Formats: sequence, C-alpha cells, structure tokens
Amino acid sequence: MQNGFVETLIGAAVVIVAAVFFYYGWNTTGSGAVAGYEVVARFDRVDGISVGTDVKMSGIKIGTVTSQELDQKTYRALVRMSVRNDVKLPEDSSIKVASEGLLGGAYLAVSPGGSDGMMVAGAEFETTQGSIDLVGLLGKAMFSSGEEEEKPAPVPDSSTPPAPAPATP
Repeated sequence: MQNGFVETLIGAAVVIVAAVFFYYGWNTTGSGAVAGYEVVARFDRVDGISVGTDVKMSGIKIGTVTSQELDQKTYRALVRMSVRNDVKLPEDSSIKVASEGLLGGAYLAVSPGGSDGMMVAGAEFETTQGSIDLVGLLGKAMFSSGEEEEKPAPVPDSSTPPAPAPATP
C-alpha cells in the first residue's frame, strides 16, 4: 500500500510540473488570444486559417483570428480578427493568407498602407489575397513541361504548284 501512495505523489508532481511548463510556454510565446479592436476581411479562399490563427505584420504577431464564416450572398470567407490596441493600421492596408513554409502552417499577413486615416473597430480590409493551392501548383509543375512543343514548319505539297509572284509595274 505504501508503494501506491508514493507512485500517486510522483504522478501528481509530474502533472503539476507539466501544467507549469504549459502555462509558461503559453504566456511567453504569445499563443493566447489578443485583446483589441476587431477588423474584418473577405477572402476567396482561407485554407489553413482557423480561429486562433495569428495575424502578423513584419513577422510580429499583432492579432488573432476570432471567427470565420461563409458570406451567404457572395460565397466568400468572412474572417473577423482582433488586433492589438497599440497597433494602428492605415485604412488602405492589405491582408493576405501567407504560409510559414512549404510544410508550415498558415497565418494572415498584414501589409500597411500609406493612408493618414487609421482603421477603427469594425473596419474592413479592401484589398485581400486568399490562400494559394500549393498541391495544385506542384501538380502543374510536375506534370507539365512548361514549354509548348514546337511544331515543324509546314512542308509544301509537291502536287500543288507554287503561287505566282505578284507583278511589279
């Protein structure tokens, strides 16, 4: 009976240490949701984007995707995100779905515009670029030669006489 009690204490200690490491990692990496003002973007494709996905500018996390839904009128993806209050986005900023690498995850990349006016809560990005179908691109690259086959010049038929040359005055 004494061995069972010691094993239970060791197991509890391991669970507590794991919880502390998880909490520390969550807080230091900025993996949690970002509190701030909400902005909206409409995309034709949002493959790889889900609630909790990072919104980055110049590689720095400035926000988090809070919801996504299908716009029933335009059939485009409507993505809502929360951007930190200390980050002011120019009104003409653009946003695109970017990839962290060939095998990495996706995130939303914001490119700041040059406008003097700033986006406010509820504003919508005018310029968006959806995700790119990498599998389709790889398939095109692998299965197409990339060059048109050169067709040989037509060979004149020997049974047809050549056309007469135009007369010169």
